[in-house]
Amino acid sequence: MTVRSDPTSQGGRLVELGGLVIRYGAIAAVQGVDLAIDAGEAVAIVGPNGAGKTSLLSAIAGVARPSAGSIRIAGKPLAGIALSDVVREGVALVPEGRNIFGSLTVMENLRLGTTPRRDASVPADIDRVFADFPILGERRDQPAGQLSGGEQQMLAIARAMLSRPRLLMLDEPSLGLAPNIVDKVYDILRQIRGQGVSLLLVEQNAARAFALADRACVMSRGVFTLTGTPAEIERHEAFDAAYFGVAMAKAGTA
Repeated sequence: MTVRSDPTSQGGRLVELGGLVIRYGAIAAVQGVDLAIDAGEAVAIVGPNGAGKTSLLSAIAGVARPSAGSIRIAGKPLAGIALSDVVREGVALVPEGRNIFGSLTVMENLRLGTTPRRDASVPADIDRVFADFPILGERRDQPAGQLSGGEQQMLAIARAMLSRPRLLMLDEPSLGLAPNIVDKVYDILRQIRGQGVSLLLVEQNAARAFALADRACVMSRGVFTLTGTPAEIERHEAFDAAYFGVAMAKAGTA
């Protein structure tokens, strides 16, 4: 049940997943997933809770170790290497819940994003963050836990970008945010994409993700059940069942 669509090439293949399997004991959260992302491309993954979306991002980021399959960025194998080395290869993850350090200041949180770097342009990049996110500049010495949810999301994105990623992954970036704040977050993501950074989004808010993405995948029970352009997927007769989950779809027709 796949909608076929050729990816838009914007500078060559950046990410390749081949037969990726992620297990937690006897449970296979991800079951043989293949995915390719080109440089500068935005890909959205949507689907019901428990589909394996977060596990997939965690494996690419080096947080979860795959049981089988391969992960490559620009042709270099990533599976099994240290988390810090994954970051140095250009992969950054903004996790669900943001994972900022509430007792640390905004500036201290940002500096954590520069930990893998060894170059002299870190201060200039932090100044650029404050130019792009003026509210963070105004609150640089304030504990991050005192920021609003939207400000914390901006901080998490800014912190990730300070590692200078080639691939920025975001897990539920609109979760718990007011619609006007979601607008701001997605405006920021469009700007990031305009810089040539590839994006991989996991979202419950399919409409938001589809408006940004070149391609999309619907994930259910550890596999991709639909792939294609957002327009192709939204038109597909199986989209509602795939997106909401088979059980929910059946319940709605009972």
